[in-house]
Amino acid sequence: MKLACYDDYRVGIVEDDEIRDVTDSLPAELDLVPYERVNWLLAHWAEVVDRLRATDGPWRPLSSVRLRACSPSPRHIFALPGNYREHLGEIGAMTISGKRTANEMGFFLKAPGSLAGPGDAIELPRGSQRRFDHECELAAVIGATAFDVPAEEAESVVFGYTCAVDATMRIDPEGRQEDRSMRKSFQTFTPVGPYLVTADEVGDPHDLNSRLSVNGEVRQSVHTGQMIVDVWHAIEIISSVVTLQPGDLVLAGTPSGVSPLSPGDKLEIAIDRIGSMTLPVVERARVSPRTF
Repeated sequence: MKLACYDDYRVGIVEDDEIRDVTDSLPAELDLVPYERVNWLLAHWAEVVDRLRATDGPWRPLSSVRLRACSPSPRHIFALPGNYREHLGEIGAMTISGKRTANEMGFFLKAPGSLAGPGDAIELPRGSQRRFDHECELAAVIGATAFDVPAEEAESVVFGYTCAVDATMRIDPEGRQEDRSMRKSFQTFTPVGPYLVTADEVGDPHDLNSRLSVNGEVRQSVHTGQMIVDVWHAIEIISSVVTLQPGDLVLAGTPSGVSPLSPGDKLEIAIDRIGSMTLPVVERARVSPRTF
């Protein structure tokens, strides 16, 4: 099943190019915190999935709604550094971590406030002379509260998958070395979508083709079977440290081909059996009080 969050954080089922609203299948009290609807749905999926399938409301064109981030209110956004070997070689000079992989480094965090939706723009700081890159990633969406999950059981806590872009400000060649989480947490730097596709529909997350293009030119293309740390072991690593919550996102790392983004660019990411999203790149309307 393909799920989408749209407009005022309503929830819909997607088929082809249409969407059906299933928000009324969720508790009415969630209208007070609409951005929490998806988290509640994931946590109570077994109770409501039959109601969702039985919903007989009208279908609307997807073009008539504004898609939001498909998991709009995660408690955590976890991300894996150095998870494709070819990528390690190309960024060695741009990172303070050298060539260590996700096996050694574990994970880092991105701010939930960096989330953006499938039709939103990636906004670069106005006037910055720094380099900003795209990173194409598969994201697993957690569907259960989980702690200390061994890799062989990790599949049971994944609800589904979506596409993610991990936009990044690179380290200043003149010496400023801001923390990785800060450089990756600018507002709009984590677009996710277009849909949340249930795990049963996606199948093996390690058997997908992932690609990203900028202005029609393919910059990144990889088979997810090339991950150093697979999704299951990533969940083992993360859940050994902190409890995973429904709606949390696990970004599984980027392949080689990262390259700079500039205002005016148009970025497209696509992953087999999940979908694609096109994102314009713009400059912020104002200069921030702290410049980069």
